[in-house]
Amino acid sequence: MNNVAVVIPNWNGEDFIRDCLNSLREQTVKHTVIVVENGSVDASVDIIEVEYPEVILLKQSKNLGFAGGINIGIRRAISEGLGFVALLNNDAVAEKEWLKELLRTAQSGKRIGSVMSKIKSLDGKTIDGTGEIFTMWGIHFPRGRKEKDVGQYDKSLDIFGASGGASLFATKTLKEVGIFDEDFFAYYEDVDLAWRIQLAGWKTVYAPEAIVYHRINASSSRIKGFVTYQSIKNLPWVIWKNIPTSLLWKILPRFLLIYVMFIGSALARGQFIPVAKGVFMSTVKFPKKLWQRHKIQKNRKVSIQYILSMLWQDLPPDQIRMRKLRKFFTGKV
Repeated sequence: MNNVAVVIPNWNGEDFIRDCLNSLREQTVKHTVIVVENGSVDASVDIIEVEYPEVILLKQSKNLGFAGGINIGIRRAISEGLGFVALLNNDAVAEKEWLKELLRTAQSGKRIGSVMSKIKSLDGKTIDGTGEIFTMWGIHFPRGRKEKDVGQYDKSLDIFGASGGASLFATKTLKEVGIFDEDFFAYYEDVDLAWRIQLAGWKTVYAPEAIVYHRINASSSRIKGFVTYQSIKNLPWVIWKNIPTSLLWKILPRFLLIYVMFIGSALARGQFIPVAKGVFMSTVKFPKKLWQRHKIQKNRKVSIQYILSMLWQDLPPDQIRMRKLRKFFTGKV
């Protein structure tokens, strides 16, 4: 019986959509494939319609971003009564047991709301991510990114969050906590959802045998200033919406320091327009995020101690400049 849909957002993916959909044809469990077409101007729509008639193609007249596009697919899966929704980037390729392993893990215990894949680079040599880790500095990092895969992430365990690029969500969880926040458009919307899942008392589990290979930044790298704009806009929203008040005084000052340094670095690269747009849009929707925060915190079911146990206490490994600054002032690396 088919109880899962794989939702793929597509924007100008003609160079890699075949590899993605071919890998789904080889999956060992029955499933529905939903491609949300996000206003592509290349030949990817024709490819899907002609070569993959089994795919449910939901065409949009414009690019709704990752969050908006994925939500359309999620709503379709929920309307059809499916129990699970798997997400996969259009520039990713799944091993044939990928979906089977995600479902097996999702059904292995109670209150498992999401499951994370092992995402590797396209050549399989390095890790792209094995889950999202959120830090006491108010930012996250992908667990294991850029490390050589030598088996160090072959154990299943509870993690903070699942990446939207290759993961599985129980629809009953999404019905309770909500789907992606479409104001994010792209970047950090999965971290925001991970917070809501954790705060509501659901678990996220890493499934090391659910393996996909990813062409890193194949889409976003095409748009100048895109990552800078989305990051500056979205990063504060994760804080305003999700961090419980008793933790804000610890996390917010550290976050603001990193945020200001990020803005300064972007300005030094000549990205004034993306920075200005990001700060403006983040500020304009601040009242809306505070209202969302009220609802999220009102429904929190876990203790502060539990939340602290799920957070990384140190800086992210890639924060080299911050580590140097900390060492200068405190002597701590």
